[in-house]
Amino acid sequence: MAKEKILVVEDEEAIQELIRYNLNKEGFDRVKLCDSGEAALAQAAEFKPDLILLDLMLPGIDGLSVCRRLRRDARTAAVPIIMLTAKSEESDIVTGLEVGADDYLAKPFSPKVLIARIKSVLRRVNPTELEESSTSLKRGVLTMNRGTREAAIDGHALSLTFSEFEILYLLARRPGWVFTRNQIVNEVKGDDYPVTERAVDVQMVSLRRKLGGHGDLIETVRGVGYRFAQE
Repeated sequence: MAKEKILVVEDEEAIQELIRYNLNKEGFDRVKLCDSGEAALAQAAEFKPDLILLDLMLPGIDGLSVCRRLRRDARTAAVPIIMLTAKSEESDIVTGLEVGADDYLAKPFSPKVLIARIKSVLRRVNPTELEESSTSLKRGVLTMNRGTREAAIDGHALSLTFSEFEILYLLARRPGWVFTRNQIVNEVKGDDYPVTERAVDVQMVSLRRKLGGHGDLIETVRGVGYRFAQE
């Protein structure tokens, strides 16, 4: 059985059970279900999940507000969040990413796709011991360790979401190398991930904001993509 704990926040009982059934079938037996925003916040603090599946259309506190609060709480700031939404418009996806979600699935979704997304995220969150020993890097004022998922600027810790950390690590590994938006998505999310260029730009705006006075470490190459500034 998988050791990871997954919190499922979904108010439709049929979808709850569908998700739990498929997770259990794949060996994930540490699954907690809740059906409201209030319960999600309480369970996130008590259950300490490794990953959260979060429906945006919830009674009480809506999913976007839940996501904002989770990202403001040091205990859950780095926990990967996959949005589950009945909406698939670009504006809805971008809004979710802006408040800190790492991934999204539009309903109705394939259970196989859901499981694949979950496993992909968890593989990146839990690298092997060999990977941990070779994933530290230093680029000027920036230091990162993918094994411990710690990042700092001038010794001051950065509070990054799962996706923000992965994107920054990808760019910082190869200073000066230009990555297209599609390359960034494929490297961080996996091949054929259905995300828009606007959604990638949102992640970059957030990263630059968190880098503060060093936001210029991420450079835009007009008409192509992004790169980490060469020393």
